[in-house]
Amino acid sequence: MSLTAYKKKRSFAQTPEPKGGKGSGKELRFVIQKHDASHLHYDFRLEMGGVLKSWAVPKGPSTDPEVKRLAMMVEDHPYDYKDFEGLIPKGEYGGGTVIVWDEGTYEPDEPVDGTIEDQDRNLRHQLHSGKISFTLHGKKLKGSFALVRTHGMGENSWLLIKHKDKYAKSDDILLKDKSVISKKTIEQMAKKPVQVYGKKTIKPKQPDAVKPEAEAVKSKLAEAVKPKQNKIVKTPFYDQVKPMLATLVDEAFDKEGWLYEVKWDGYRAVALMNKGSVEFKSRNNKSFQEKFYPIYQALLEWNVNAIVDGEVVSVDKKGKASFGDLQNWHSDQNGELLYYVFDILWYDGHDLTVLSLMQRKAILAQLIPENSPVRLSKGFETSGIEFLAAAKKAGLEGIMAKRKDSLYVAGERTNDWLKIKASKRQEVVIGGYTKNAGTSKPFSSLLVGLFEGGKFIYTGKIGTGFSMEMQQELLARFEPLLIAEPAFTEKPAYNKANPFRAGLGKAKAFWLKPEMICEVNFAEMTTDGVMRHPSFAGMREDKDAKEVVLEKEADTSAILAGTDDDLTKLNGMKQLLNPKEETQVKKVNGHSLEFTNLNKIFWPVEQFTKRDLINYYEQMSSFILPYMKDRPLSLNRYPNGITGESFYQKDVTGKVPDWVKTYLYHAEGDDSDKHFMLGEDKATLLYSAGLGCIEVHPWSSTIKKPDYPTWCIIDLDPDKNSFQQVIEAAQVTKAVLDDMGVPCYCKTSGSTGLHVYIPLGNKYTYEQSKEFARIIVTLVNREIPAYTSLERAVSKRKGKMYLDFLQNRPQATIAAPYSLRPKPGATVSMPLHWDEVKKGLEMKDFTISNALSRVKETGDIFKPVLGKGIDLKKIIKGRQLK
Repeated sequence: MSLTAYKKKRSFAQTPEPKGGKGSGKELRFVIQKHDASHLHYDFRLEMGGVLKSWAVPKGPSTDPEVKRLAMMVEDHPYDYKDFEGLIPKGEYGGGTVIVWDEGTYEPDEPVDGTIEDQDRNLRHQLHSGKISFTLHGKKLKGSFALVRTHGMGENSWLLIKHKDKYAKSDDILLKDKSVISKKTIEQMAKKPVQVYGKKTIKPKQPDAVKPEAEAVKSKLAEAVKPKQNKIVKTPFYDQVKPMLATLVDEAFDKEGWLYEVKWDGYRAVALMNKGSVEFKSRNNKSFQEKFYPIYQALLEWNVNAIVDGEVVSVDKKGKASFGDLQNWHSDQNGELLYYVFDILWYDGHDLTVLSLMQRKAILAQLIPENSPVRLSKGFETSGIEFLAAAKKAGLEGIMAKRKDSLYVAGERTNDWLKIKASKRQEVVIGGYTKNAGTSKPFSSLLVGLFEGGKFIYTGKIGTGFSMEMQQELLARFEPLLIAEPAFTEKPAYNKANPFRAGLGKAKAFWLKPEMICEVNFAEMTTDGVMRHPSFAGMREDKDAKEVVLEKEADTSAILAGTDDDLTKLNGMKQLLNPKEETQVKKVNGHSLEFTNLNKIFWPVEQFTKRDLINYYEQMSSFILPYMKDRPLSLNRYPNGITGESFYQKDVTGKVPDWVKTYLYHAEGDDSDKHFMLGEDKATLLYSAGLGCIEVHPWSSTIKKPDYPTWCIIDLDPDKNSFQQVIEAAQVTKAVLDDMGVPCYCKTSGSTGLHVYIPLGNKYTYEQSKEFARIIVTLVNREIPAYTSLERAVSKRKGKMYLDFLQNRPQATIAAPYSLRPKPGATVSMPLHWDEVKKGLEMKDFTISNALSRVKETGDIFKPVLGKGIDLKKIIKGRQLK
């Protein structure tokens, strides 16, 4: 539990908030603070691990079990914060008014024998599992509650739920709105602020007109330049930039590694701010400073040195954006102007385009001003399909999907940013207009087109969507653009017979220079390239007419397949094989390796290919090679993927290149020379992957001491058992080994079981290792005989879990740590921290898609298995003394 994040976000020279504090050790405290900052919310805090674990609850707690409140987990707060209320100065993080709405003691719902420390430990285990059940003894809130982590909304999203008990009520508990310390409402505290901290009244600090605290941003910059990450560099300020562009795709999707945003219905705009100077420009470098003067003024007041990218929108009183209102905007009577910022390219002398999207957004979030028309365009880690459905329901233009690790590539349209529209919409260039005989309207329809290969192609006639005011304004703008002949490559057939307009006479056409752009909604595009049922949506002034071409929806699945091939990009590592060629030759460790059939599907459901397999092992090589080095290998080969036939290959005599190192052996009853492939380097690993070897099985010993294993293995192999029982068996195994004073390390098998490793340091024979394992599993079986067995024969186990100690024999092999498995989901045999071996653990938690990012964060936590090893004699002697 750390207060680092809390302290980085605050300048204690400006804010009176507490820095620390320590609990009594006699009880666990909770507090709920009502907090009127940029928006009113409630902060729910539980004493745990010496700090206050904290959640922001936007709508406040409820005593109704049918009501589930969203609770966003935030940084830990110091213990003394439980007594804090008063005023946080404007400009500081969380600036606003705070009262202590409720406070008291609490304990876990399930009985915990022992001390407060035991209760605390139990609660922290619950927290890690993603569900905390507890009882509150407050002045307002009493009884049993739960905090439950949600899925699909980001790792910090939880739900606060009231359990059914005698304190459950449907009444609105929030009507009790006074502080339980000062007895003031939030409004009374704001008018006459009194700082209360540690139950003592202190003199309030007056709010200062200070710019947003830079410390938090600096910490984000420092974090971004850690080793093995892209390094930001000092870069002079620049005053022109072409925004990064997105690719239009045909459908929404759910995919790991993507962030979703609202597609705002407005004008793309870049703000370039440095040393008090601000330029606010469209994507084609036109000034927006006069047209959208309220945003320009807000940018001046922001007072940061940064270049940001976003979208200007006009919203009504309900917060809904209107493109038509934006293009006609003259004052607040036409709607409220907002500038939704979704990216940052440069900050305070640093180029941020080389950072990942998530790193850039983290820095941007620290800078966004409060109470300003400059807003943060939030990203959502959720289902893209559900997000698009919600966007349609809300009447939004569509959504954006962005790769979390995407860099900012100015002026380029890439597949890292995708746009999915809620309905068909297209930018078009106005090439003329018509006026029907006898009409009183300024004009009857617009004749529009698109540029294609230098030609101006007619795409339709727009006759609806205009107000009279708009028509009059447009007619005035058309006058200086009038020309005698059409600019269309082929003159449009705009006067086709219309039975509903019989007798009205033909329309007269007026031709225009193709310089004005508008947007149009339409039903579909006909085979001859003309829009059906087009309707005018508004004018565009942020683009050049020559840029307007037909936006064709790319195949989402094809794009994702292409990006999936680059699993390295998903994890921020360099790829070996690019996603295009079927056969490639690469030089690895000085050896030329030819990789063939790279597009062959190896995992049909997930569509992972042979290329993905090879790229994974290339990136994971530094982690897996220590467990292969100098060890004979059994190759589990799947030439046609996991649904095809497979075989184990031990003997590679005459079947591998000369540079591949091998190890001589003789099979039982066969005197002929046979050779195992020997784990050596990255080239050997990738060569085996090129053979379709999905999982790598190394010996437990090396060729340096072939009869002395490096580790002892307990293989927990379930039959008809639940995985929860496998977890419990692993926990019992650890308890048995802890009792002996033996260190042990756990990993998923990647299939159905768990493996427990004990380091031996190559000091004992396979026979000694096997007998030691037999002792361990015997003790485990005595503890949980109901669902474990020591019977090797499957028929004799009667559906029980096999506690396998026979893996500790010469030439017996098991999937290496970090090895892929030929199972649905492309699971990985992943080393675990012991506090992860608990209820909720699933095999699918670790796959080809996320294993790399995990090990980048955790490092090789299995490394002690390769260490000095235990003193077996001392352990056995100690066991005998007991």
